[in-house]
Amino acid sequence: MKVGIGLPSTIPGVDKPSLVGWAQQAEQRGFSSLGTIDRLVYANYESLVALAAAAAVTERIRLTTDILIVPYRANPALLAKQAATIDSLSGGRLTLGVSVGGRPDDYEVSDVPIETRGKRMDEMLREMKAIWGGAERGFAGPIGPPPARSGGPELLVGGTADVSYRRAAEFGDGWTMGGGTPDHMAAGATKARAAWREAGRDDEPRLVALCYFALGDTARDDADRYLHSYYGFLGDEVAGMISGGAVVTPETAAQYRDGFAQAGADELIYFPCSTHVGQVDLLADAVL
Repeated sequence: MKVGIGLPSTIPGVDKPSLVGWAQQAEQRGFSSLGTIDRLVYANYESLVALAAAAAVTERIRLTTDILIVPYRANPALLAKQAATIDSLSGGRLTLGVSVGGRPDDYEVSDVPIETRGKRMDEMLREMKAIWGGAERGFAGPIGPPPARSGGPELLVGGTADVSYRRAAEFGDGWTMGGGTPDHMAAGATKARAAWREAGRDDEPRLVALCYFALGDTARDDADRYLHSYYGFLGDEVAGMISGGAVVTPETAAQYRDGFAQAGADELIYFPCSTHVGQVDLLADAVL
């Protein structure tokens, strides 16, 4: 199983040195990918812009949105162009993980009805795939640049509703789980493989999972402070459960790695709770 690391792009206080330094150190230490999570109404760096910055200072490490919320972005042609641009600039290193999201404020500020997000998701993915495939859309022909990989960037679909697995099999190269235990991963992997068979596909879905981590002397405080802020919209009880599940010791980090590998994950991405670049080395020492 591959081991990736998230960028600190959603953590309050993130700045250019912490983001760029983090990306460079993660590549040097041998992580498989740099990940971003996504929301609009929060003081975070925008996901695709953050990955573009990381692409500019790295050469090997993959760049993964895990996930990017598609429907509130509204314009599939523009989103397809943005993704293809990052894919081209990075030499084909982009993995676009996508989902519908569930925070009403993100949709309200985008002037997009949250109630239609599932239908919009299907429509947008269909159009994006057509654009990446070279479909002509105007006087100049296709919308470019051509993606580095034929057919567009690697595409993962997230979500645990039945429609998410169907959507992954129809449009994607795999399925990604937004949080949970290795047991949840094993159950999701079974559903993803079943969706692949029902769609008549003869390949296997790529399976990705994420977790949160903070290591070092202030690990528990860092995890509680950040995750209670980021997930506060869900209420104190749920935010506390998410925070309580964060990795805060090297031993637990290794247990998560082994547990998700046994559950069938092809990659586990550890998302940070601190902007301190030293967290990259602490995690690398624990799991690589």
